Amino acid sequence: MFKHLTKEIFSKAAEYSDSVLQRDPAARSKIEVFLCYPGLHAIMLYRLAHYLWKKNFFTTARLISAFGRFLTGVDIHPAARIGKNLFIDHATGVVIGETAEIGDDVTLYHGVTLGGTSTSQGKRHPTLGNRVIVGAGAKLLGPIIIGDDARIGSNAVVLKDVPDSATAVGVPAQIVRCRKKTEKCFEAYAAEKTDPMMKALEELKAQVKTLEKQISATGTESGKKEQTTKKRIDRTAKTR
Repeated sequence: MFKHLTKEIFSKAAEYSDSVLQRDPAARSKIEVFLCYPGLHAIMLYRLAHYLWKKNFFTTARLISAFGRFLTGVDIHPAARIGKNLFIDHATGVVIGETAEIGDDVTLYHGVTLGGTSTSQGKRHPTLGNRVIVGAGAKLLGPIIIGDDARIGSNAVVLKDVPDSATAVGVPAQIVRCRKKTEKCFEAYAAEKTDPMMKALEELKAQVKTLEKQISATGTESGKKEQTTKKRIDRTAKTR
């Protein structure tokens, strides 16, 4: 049983190393990733803990999870469901809750929290689709759904669902861009240059200018009507 599990974990570690080389220019070789990347160590320990959790060895699974947190600084609950090739870059202060679900080829940076907002049993943590990127320090809270290819900016606090291929930033997070499905390039830290506050201010400025033009046009028309009315009164008075 454990022989098969060990073989599976190490085979996935090799595949994981390849995915890291594609996403991290600082990685130079598979052996470097295997020996020096705490994100890989955290995932390997999680795989073991998750296997034991499914076999109802709950306390043993939690002990392995606690050891992994001590060793790597990554806190992954053994019951969480994680797809293949999860890349936890820098791997410090990452928290993945019990009912969290993560798809394939997801990237999490340091300080990310997939947390719950309820004390009741049942689904209470986020669900991340495939190829999602979550920037450093972002907090995803509650049973929300983050769509495939979505991007969450650093330090964002996400409380609502994010659709596929969308970018969400800010506190609370707001959607600032929806990319085309053909745009699937990797974006480190989910960096988004669009400032939602400046965008909102520019939209307000444009609305104010439009209103000023409408008021100016209305005032001009009113002035013309007044002049026409005055001329008519003067003509009437002269006729009398």
